Amino acid sequence: MIQVIGSIVVVGCVIGGFVLEGGHVLALWHPTEVLIIVGAALGAFMTSNPPKVSKAAFTGAIGFVKGPRYKRDDYVQLLKCLYDILVKIRKEGLMAIEGSLEAPDGGALFKNYPKIVADHHLMDFIRDCLRLMVGGSLDPHELESLLEQELETHHEEAHRPASAVQKVADALPGFGIVAAVLGIVNTMAALEGADTATIGHKVGAALVGTFLGILVSYGFIGPIAAAMEHHAAEESKAFEVVKMALVATVRGYVPAVAIEFSRKLLASDLRPSFGDLEAELKGKAKAAA
Repeated sequence: MIQVIGSIVVVGCVIGGFVLEGGHVLALWHPTEVLIIVGAALGAFMTSNPPKVSKAAFTGAIGFVKGPRYKRDDYVQLLKCLYDILVKIRKEGLMAIEGSLEAPDGGALFKNYPKIVADHHLMDFIRDCLRLMVGGSLDPHELESLLEQELETHHEEAHRPASAVQKVADALPGFGIVAAVLGIVNTMAALEGADTATIGHKVGAALVGTFLGILVSYGFIGPIAAAMEHHAAEESKAFEVVKMALVATVRGYVPAVAIEFSRKLLASDLRPSFGDLEAELKGKAKAAA
């Protein structure tokens, strides 16, 4: 919601300042300039990116307004889920979770955590990590290195849409200049027999092209790309939480300590306090008993 408010502030201040200076809003309305700039930017975007990235960019540009997928309460649920899994492994051994790993819905391990099950990427990551642990005794350093490489690949894929949108933002001022040059060419072609008002209108339309290219770039598309970048970084935190808990377990730490390592990774506004998380885990343990 704050992103929408920010865009409204940009439009309000720019248009409001123009009107206060004595300008007329309709003088900025030139559909052909919009067609040239937006059409050229969209065409260049489609040319420079594979369909997968293009689709993810449009989805991400709309989806970031909703905020991050995981909020504080969701991270509490994720930590509780990991704690349940680690306690089961410690009490019954790694083979006790093998059946749940093959179940499409996560089986008994995830039955109380529907939001985690709904996140297919995170579920695949958790199950793949647990399969590695079940498949053989891995050295903690080897497991950590492997998971870091997987997360690096995931982060790169998650940030590609934002990078693609940022490149469009960088190119928009150039397309604004293209529209302006075409407007000047049109003006030069109409000089013969044209009155001052006609020439002024055409030059004004050309200048609007430059204005729109710069405004859309720095006022809208660039900020959207930055917001998408932050959104991707926030969504990747859940994967890091899982990695830390499982690596700590392989190193020999008890579930409560492994979960504490994961809790420390969260930002202050997302991190539950030690006491709150402990109360949640103890409540879960009492319910299970």
